[in-house]
Amino acid sequence: MSLLFDPIKLRSVAIPNRIWMSPMCMYSAESEGPLTGAPTDWHLTHYASRAAGGAGLIMVEATAVRPDGRITPWDLGLWNGEQEQAFSRVATAIRRWGAIPAIQLAHAGPKGSSDKPWRSGARLHSNQGGWETVSPSPLPLSDTTAPHELGPRDIEELVQGFAEAARRALTAGFEVIEIHGAHGYLINSFLSPHTNRREDKYGGSFENRIRFALEVSDAVRGVMPTGLPLFFRVSATDWLAESKNDSRRSWTLQDTIRLASTLGDHGVDLIDTSTGGTVSDVEIPAGLGYQVRFADAIKNEADISAAAVGLIVHPEQADEILAQQRADVVFIGRQLLREPYWPRRVAEALGRQSDWPLQYGYAVRRRRSSKSKQTR
Repeated sequence: MSLLFDPIKLRSVAIPNRIWMSPMCMYSAESEGPLTGAPTDWHLTHYASRAAGGAGLIMVEATAVRPDGRITPWDLGLWNGEQEQAFSRVATAIRRWGAIPAIQLAHAGPKGSSDKPWRSGARLHSNQGGWETVSPSPLPLSDTTAPHELGPRDIEELVQGFAEAARRALTAGFEVIEIHGAHGYLINSFLSPHTNRREDKYGGSFENRIRFALEVSDAVRGVMPTGLPLFFRVSATDWLAESKNDSRRSWTLQDTIRLASTLGDHGVDLIDTSTGGTVSDVEIPAGLGYQVRFADAIKNEADISAAAVGLIVHPEQADEILAQQRADVVFIGRQLLREPYWPRRVAEALGRQSDWPLQYGYAVRRRRSSKSKQTR
C-alpha cells in the first residue's frame, strides 16, 4: 500500500498527502515601483494550478525578507504591506484547491544582486538595478566584488527582518513557514566553515557558526502560533568532504545531523534536505534521488521529520522512498514544472483514487470509461 497519499499531521496542520511542491524561484516579480517583489497573476496561476494538480503542500519560492535579500531584482519579497496583500491571494488560491499554503523565507546574502539565470546570472551593478551584497565574511564569489561583512547590529536587524516577514506571511494566510538555510545563501554561508571566517561569536566553532540559524529560527518560531509547523531547508553537504583530494574545510552530513537535532530543540518540525550551492567548483554526482541518502540519515539519526528532494521523477521511486522509511515526505521540483498534475498521475499509477477538480474529473472519468470499454 502506497504511503504517498496518506495524510501527515505536523503540529495541528493536517496535510492531505506526502507529495509536496518544492520552492522554485520564478524570477517574475516587478523589479521596481510600488509592487516590487509582490506576486503577480503569473504566480497566482502557477501555484494554484499545482494545488489543483494534487500536491498536498505548496511551498512558495524563496521570498526575501529585505530588498537586499533577493537573488535577483525580480524575486518575491515580503517586507511591506502591498506584498502581504498580494500574497494573500496566492495563499487563498492554494487552500481553495485543497493544498496547504507554505512559504519559504530567505536572504540571498553573497549570492544576491544577480541577473535572471536564463540570461546570464551575472552580478548586477548599481546602474543595472543591483546592490551591495552582504555575507558573514568578505569573500568574493569568483571574480565579483567582495560582499559587505555583517556587523553585530546588522545581524540583529536581519533576525528581526525574518520575524517581521513571518508575521506578514501568517497574516497573508500561510500555514507553514520554511527558513531557507541552504544553497550558499546567507544562513548557509554562516554555517559553512568554507564561507564563514569570522572570529566573533558567529564564527569559528560549530556552535558559533550555527548561532545565526538558531537566532532566526527562534525569532520566527516566536511569532508563530504553536499549532503551525516550522520547516528549515538545509544543504546537508557542500560536497567537499565527498570529493577526493580536496582538503578545503567543509560542511558535512554529520554537521547537518547535529544542526537538525538542535533545530528540533528550537521548535523546527521538519528538515527539508537539499545539498550543495556553497562551493562553485565542486563536483556534485547528480542522479536520480541522489540526495535521498541525506534525508534518510537526518530522519533516522536526528530524531526529526525529514523531506527528500532532488531528481525524484517516477511514481515508484517516490513511493519507495517512503516505504523504506528514508523520508517522511517528498518535495517535487522540476517534475511539477513539466507536469503540474503529476501527483494525480502518480495516484492512478499506484492504484489510488484521486479527487480531480469537478471541472476536470468528468473528462477524466469519461476517458477511463472509454478505455475500459475498448479492453473488453
